[in-house]
Amino acid sequence: MTSKLFLALLLLPFSGLAQDDPAGVDMLDTAVVVVAPPTSVIAVDHKYDKGERIDLTWVPSIDDQLVEGKVLAYRIYRIVNDGGPQLVADVATGVGPYQYADEDLHRDSIYSYYVAAVSSNYEAASTRTAPMSPQREWMNLDRKWLFLIALIVGGSVLLFITAARRGTKLFVRKIAGLEAVDEAVGRATEMGRPILFVPGIRDMDDVQTLAALTILGRVSRVIADYDTRIFMPTSRSLVMTAGRETVKAAYQAAGRPDKYSDDMVTYYTDEQFGYVAAVDGVMVREKPATVFLLGAFFAESLILAETGNYIGAIQIGGTARPAQLPFFIAACDFTLIGEELFAASAYLSGEPMQLGSLKGQDVGKAIAMIAIIVGAVAITIGEAWDVEFMHDIVTWLSGVFSTR
Repeated sequence: MTSKLFLALLLLPFSGLAQDDPAGVDMLDTAVVVVAPPTSVIAVDHKYDKGERIDLTWVPSIDDQLVEGKVLAYRIYRIVNDGGPQLVADVATGVGPYQYADEDLHRDSIYSYYVAAVSSNYEAASTRTAPMSPQREWMNLDRKWLFLIALIVGGSVLLFITAARRGTKLFVRKIAGLEAVDEAVGRATEMGRPILFVPGIRDMDDVQTLAALTILGRVSRVIADYDTRIFMPTSRSLVMTAGRETVKAAYQAAGRPDKYSDDMVTYYTDEQFGYVAAVDGVMVREKPATVFLLGAFFAESLILAETGNYIGAIQIGGTARPAQLPFFIAACDFTLIGEELFAASAYLSGEPMQLGSLKGQDVGKAIAMIAIIVGAVAITIGEAWDVEFMHDIVTWLSGVFSTR
């Protein structure tokens, strides 16, 4: 009897579990879920930046790989200058790769990190990384080939400028539209009709407008020599001022400053189609013998070119906007296509610095053309005959000319 009583008293604390006591369930639910820590935590300085970033990688906990849902997240802690740990971020599990970029750091501080695998009520921390500071790199060595190409092009520009200053005649392809300037102005003089010069609808901050004003200088010089009238309607006040100065300088250079008038260059409106309507009105009323459409044009290009074609004028058009070039080609007698508009200043002036720059840029274009041809041939052979070496060439060329 005594032994039975002793056995009952011994089992009394566990009787609640045997009878599904709610207190026993709470004890099971609050049990600690132990997980293994992540390993191989590595912190490295991010290359080719201003010294503001450290990249962190780690191998996930084995419990994250073996038991789904046991590891809920990875917490990244940062220690700055041997201070206390700071929670930086929580990284979700199961998404990989397990990495984190810590940004907006300071080069004069020392950082170390550790990563903790987190379960529902437990953190397993890894060992700390070695202390380090982010470093600034002054040169991006991944772009060394692009730097070499820039040196070749820049050296070519200097070489051609030096050659032009020494009197070497540099070949520049003839541009039909610019060759026809004298003929077009002469035709207007013979017919006793004016010349209309439209410099586009953009302001002086557009390089196409600057190129148009360069051509205007040459046209104005010929007009001053032939004593021909010119109308230059503008849609920007600054373009009007620059146009007046250009035409005035041309008349002074020709020895006829008394023939110049501010009425030659006028301002109408900044509104696109209001300006177009005004220019078309000038064309219909004055019936110019020659029309120059040079600069930045948009939807109004065909309207202007068709009106000039309707009145029977010789038209020389030019723009760097590819979408408008077909309209000029269809309706104008001569068209400056794309870069021909920008090459006009070197072509017309013959100034050594401009000619040397133009020829040096041709070297860069030649390099790009060779790279395109080699890349096209390599990728064709690589895809057709599955030649791995050709794929490597394409990958290398992509890296050379990458801007990232």
